[in-house]
Amino acid sequence: MIPTFAQLIIITMNYLSLEPFFHGHPDWRMKAGKLHREYLFKDFIEAFGFMTQVAMLAERASHHPDWSNSYNKVVIGLTTHDVQTVTGKDIALAIAIEQLWRMRYT
Repeated sequence: MIPTFAQLIIITMNYLSLEPFFHGHPDWRMKAGKLHREYLFKDFIEAFGFMTQVAMLAERASHHPDWSNSYNKVVIGLTTHDVQTVTGKDIALAIAIEQLWRMRYT
């Protein structure tokens, strides 16, 4: 699907407004139109435990990530599906996920 001019403006504005977030959270980046981050753990149990905790954060926020898990690796992609771009909801969830990571896994 080719974005309209208005959608391109929104996308550009969102990328510009994300710069402070990326400055404070350098492990996050844009990939395929989503906030993207990969986490590595010592084993599957630790990775799955992290996903369970993120699921609870996401459910409370009523905002759910696209993600995958392979053994000790969790990959997260955040976008607001109804507007097909990154919004404040994604930034807020990314910050909450990062706080969880820093408090419990580093």
